Amino acid sequence: MAPLFISFLNFREVSFSARGNRSHAFLQIITCVDKNTRLRLQCLSCFAVLLHLMRGQAQIAQSRRLLRRSPFQESCHASMSLLLTPLQLGDLSLPNRIIMSPLTRCRSSEGRVPNALMTEYYAQRASAGLIISEATAVTPMGVGYPDSPGLWSEPQVEAWKQITSAVHAKGGRIVAQLWHVGRISHPMMLGGAQPVSASDVQAAGHLPLSRPKVDYGIPRPLDLSEIPGVIAAYAQGAANALRAGFDGVELHAANAYLIEQFMSDKINKRSDSYGGSIENRCRLLLEVTDALIKVCGPGRVGIHLSPRMESNDGGDSNPPAVFRHAVAELARRKPAFLFIREDERETNMLAELKRIFGGPIIANDLFTPERAEKALQEGRADAVAWGRGFIANPDLVERIRRGAAWNPLDTATLYGIGGIGPKGYTDYPALA
Repeated sequence: MAPLFISFLNFREVSFSARGNRSHAFLQIITCVDKNTRLRLQCLSCFAVLLHLMRGQAQIAQSRRLLRRSPFQESCHASMSLLLTPLQLGDLSLPNRIIMSPLTRCRSSEGRVPNALMTEYYAQRASAGLIISEATAVTPMGVGYPDSPGLWSEPQVEAWKQITSAVHAKGGRIVAQLWHVGRISHPMMLGGAQPVSASDVQAAGHLPLSRPKVDYGIPRPLDLSEIPGVIAAYAQGAANALRAGFDGVELHAANAYLIEQFMSDKINKRSDSYGGSIENRCRLLLEVTDALIKVCGPGRVGIHLSPRMESNDGGDSNPPAVFRHAVAELARRKPAFLFIREDERETNMLAELKRIFGGPIIANDLFTPERAEKALQEGRADAVAWGRGFIANPDLVERIRRGAAWNPLDTATLYGIGGIGPKGYTDYPALA
């Protein structure tokens, strides 16, 4: 191993007040030169510890003030990426703000049981500030994709334990995304049973990954008497997630799956207490959230939302009104975070929903590191999630840290159908 030469360029004490408590930190700027690669790194010691004590927007604002006071602002700017600073999400302490999005990869084994290949895949990506697992069904009636995993059976729970243990062994954190697809399914996926939804409105399109293509099934409306059972399935999924060693759960309430089907006036034609007004259409979202919080505590629950309502033939006559109400109600429950799938188009609701919620927001959808940094600096988000970036780059955090190029994505291997195994899954190279 080549020798490492370290020189301390400067040293400065800064002090500030965080929530009324006087804290002190030392900003040390170190230049590290490897004599073979001549790699120049700038490190900020103690800064991570300092930011760990703060939360959300307070962390971001304070780090900006600290940078402005430092005489080394220009030389430190690149290395002082907010993406690489710690963040507290409820009960979860993250070392960075680079989140791995939930990613359906269709590689579980018979019985929708996770396997050793999945264990390797998640462990490779443990450097993420937080891993959100692939969407994981809470009931056999909630599946719509081949070989996606579940969290309702004992074999599934035992298999997930191997994955969470592997991630934790590498210093990572992982939460389970809890899922029910609702109408985005077909009787062939449900043992001959009819898919369920808010109403009997069939989704346009085809069953995911079906060959030859098969239209989505016609759903039946959930009877009022069945809804408590659906809520209980989510609660049991959360309890199973904790038994499996997950650090928390995220409710999948996006992409026109079951929860969003109830929220949408395009899909929800009910005339009972779960239909009609925005308040009624958001009832299932809030009741499921309450059930998850009862199991896990608010500090270990997140909610995944997609305010554009554009996926899976979703939609609404007034999405902004729906999500203003939903997020205001979620804010009252103080979950650990909201994951907001919003891109950078002019009409996006990210900043508005951040103001309404008041807590940590994970932003997602086609961000570059530069745009992500800008979103954090402007206070529109507290962390940013990448999906395809993590698929092709198990060491995405390190690539962002170094400003290194990303591996290209092989779209032909996104899903594990056809027995392709590790190809495009665990065989992407990491930096040396």
